[in-house]
Amino acid sequence: MSQATVTISQTNFKTEVLDAKTPVLVDFWATWCAPCRAIAPTLDELAEKYKGRFAVAKVNVDEVPDLAAQFGVLNIPTLIFFKAGEEVDRVVGSQPKSQLEAKIQQLTA
Repeated sequence: MSQATVTISQTNFKTEVLDAKTPVLVDFWATWCAPCRAIAPTLDELAEKYKGRFAVAKVNVDEVPDLAAQFGVLNIPTLIFFKAGEEVDRVVGSQPKSQLEAKIQQLTA
């Protein structure tokens, strides 16, 4: 996991996501999920590239099941985009880097 990526728990979710000054992509994932592991390097790259303008946060659904339930995450990976504390977009499943980057660019424009 990249230094630019934040690990989310129940205690830091509000601070790191809802109160964030920049848009945030929250990756709901699990260690046993092959598509989650496949997309992780792409998310790390994007976190580094947009550091300071956009954040990538990771929620392990096995460790923080309450957050997954709160946001209705039924399949993983689920990527939820937040801006100003509100969910603005959501994608389920592994996505191409170009598609994720286009969404990030829309949110940071």
